[in-house]
Amino acid sequence: MNNTLKVTLFFSLLVLLFIFLGWITNGSRGMFVALLFSGAVSFLLYRFSDQRILALYRAELLPESEAPCIHAMVRDLSYKSGIPMPRIFLIPSAAPNAFATGRDPQHAILAVTQGILEILEPEELQGVFSHELAHIHRSDLLISSVAAMVAGALTSLVGLVRWVFMIGSGRSNQHNDNPLVLLLMGILMPTAAAVIWFAVSRSQEYAADEMGGTLCRNPLYLAKALQKLESGMKRVRMRDVPPVTAHLFIVNPLVGEGFDKLFSTHPPIEDRIARLERQARKQGI
Repeated sequence: MNNTLKVTLFFSLLVLLFIFLGWITNGSRGMFVALLFSGAVSFLLYRFSDQRILALYRAELLPESEAPCIHAMVRDLSYKSGIPMPRIFLIPSAAPNAFATGRDPQHAILAVTQGILEILEPEELQGVFSHELAHIHRSDLLISSVAAMVAGALTSLVGLVRWVFMIGSGRSNQHNDNPLVLLLMGILMPTAAAVIWFAVSRSQEYAADEMGGTLCRNPLYLAKALQKLESGMKRVRMRDVPPVTAHLFIVNPLVGEGFDKLFSTHPPIEDRIARLERQARKQGI
């Protein structure tokens, strides 16, 4: 299923869900209100999901005057891939990672951490940027960003219910043992994970690796970068990473335990590196 069809189906199901909830709460009047509300939510998700993600990581626009070599590299790769140059944002984190977001190639954003700029060599950065530009070229961004926000909203409901029960019981602990909270977690967390898994497949990462390896003209650039990034993420963890946004990054920023593992869509790094090495051999490198 291509990404355009996924986005259409995703928004359609979102609207139908709101309409159903409106009907069971207030009949035809509730359906009408829900239809208007779902339309507004769908528009906001389409228009601003990328800005919300950038805000979560406190990313700020990286001026060309502060990183001329990075801008020149991305501009050259964008020209070669036939897409507009994305805006570049810097995430103030020592953990080495990167992701792309945006609703379409004309409004794409490439976000990089401070850490990735410090540990990778220029050719390895080319590999990473090529991978992210491949996602932009393949139109992977919108569905990934919207899915992150919807899944985040679902998981936030769990926190809201926990807070309500804490206030109602007057206790600051043990409220997690409430059967309703546990039931809600058992329903909403897997549902939120299903949203991510529906939107993002491992094949997308493999495809972006392959296209990125071709774009930077040497798949080993990306393979070496992935190896360094995996080691770097083990040494320096990203703080306050919502699990529902982990799929956006080129390497998983989470350890992979508990609910973190539930939301993981990244293929094993060793498999990705092996594929890139085979691609390099086919290219005679």
